[in-house]
Amino acid sequence: MTELPPPFNASPQPPHLHPRIVPWRHALAWYEEAMRLFKRAPATWAALAVIAIAAEIVLKTVPVVGPLLSEFITPLAACGLIYAAAAADRGAAPSLAFAFRAFRAPTRAIFAIIASALVTFAAEVFAAWWIAGANLLDTGSVAFDLRPAAIVGIYTIGILASLPVMFVAFHALFEQVPTGAAFAASWNAFALNTLPLLVYAAASLVLLGLGLVTFGLGLVLALPLWAASSYAAWKDIFGIKDAPTFA
Repeated sequence: MTELPPPFNASPQPPHLHPRIVPWRHALAWYEEAMRLFKRAPATWAALAVIAIAAEIVLKTVPVVGPLLSEFITPLAACGLIYAAAAADRGAAPSLAFAFRAFRAPTRAIFAIIASALVTFAAEVFAAWWIAGANLLDTGSVAFDLRPAAIVGIYTIGILASLPVMFVAFHALFEQVPTGAAFAASWNAFALNTLPLLVYAAASLVLLGLGLVTFGLGLVLALPLWAASSYAAWKDIFGIKDAPTFA
């Protein structure tokens, strides 16, 4: 009997759904590992970040539906950075084609990625309304009129809200687990490692500050480091030794 090829991104091993507790200092090691991965192909990493940023900017210029549409498309484009982390970890060269790879993922993986991104976006929408009375779904009403303190507050809440769903995309893309299992594993990882993830969030805010003070240019560095460090955290917390493979 002819052996059928494995499905898209199938993991040769059982999924890693049981997180372990790690020391808070590991949060700093995740960023060290991220820098190591980034240095292997900085130009490609930067280009993938530019694609994700451009997708968000362009989509948000679309009247009425643009901001919400961006929350469906941009997270998938940003997954190119996740694929780049896995490729670099295997010693392979990241590719610009990774920016479009998640769009070919199974439907349930796409749903999990978008759903986890919407958690963060919902928190930011609420924070914008609570802090500044602004509606992030209406770009005309915001119109870059938010004060710097309000912007920092909104994104701080967004980063904190993202921590419980931080690992959903990795489980969905690399281990093909059901959406509910991916969310449950990510939440358990957060519950067991709240302190190191809060330290990680603080470091992420520093990178966000770099992006803000450079009028967005710093995000070309911040996005790859965010993706690569979250990848390193995923491997560390879930005890994954080898870089995942994907078709």
